[in-house]
Amino acid sequence: MNRKRISLRQELPLLVWLVVVWGALWQDFSPGNLLFGALIAVLVARLFYLPPVELGGRFNVLHAAAFAVHFLGKVVVASFQVLYLAAAKGPKVISAVVAVPLRSHSDLLVTATGHVTALIPGSLVVEVDRSTSTLYIHGINVRNAEDAEQLRRDVRATEAGLIRIMGSQAELSALNQELVP
Repeated sequence: MNRKRISLRQELPLLVWLVVVWGALWQDFSPGNLLFGALIAVLVARLFYLPPVELGGRFNVLHAAAFAVHFLGKVVVASFQVLYLAAAKGPKVISAVVAVPLRSHSDLLVTATGHVTALIPGSLVVEVDRSTSTLYIHGINVRNAEDAEQLRRDVRATEAGLIRIMGSQAELSALNQELVP
């Protein structure tokens, strides 16, 4: 199979991530183990097709810190909501799968949005339609159309936060234009 050569600059985030995962799996971050992990990462990246991680070229630390605090708050609140629903309503809780079209078509932002959403108790990503950048979210306590729309707004707010942190300049500009009345 002929595939386009990926530059080291494009492939570096993937290689670094694979080395970190290698160290975490072995619970050994010694230089020798990380060097061996780097060798394995290069082999995996050369033998198997892995799409390049395309970064937007920017990372906003202030937005990342605010996002992390907001995210932790959402996790705590959602944990208590799920606890209440489990204790008070039990199996009578109504849930639904909701399609959430995202703004970004970047694999990195779609993946990050899906992972952040899935880490919040009461929501789970069931499917990702990469061609349309649509996440299908199983949400707990989604009783009607208004609850489904609120879930969509929450997921799109998560995506907006991630765009502010690491989206491309074009995505950030489009987001800012969208938010201007």
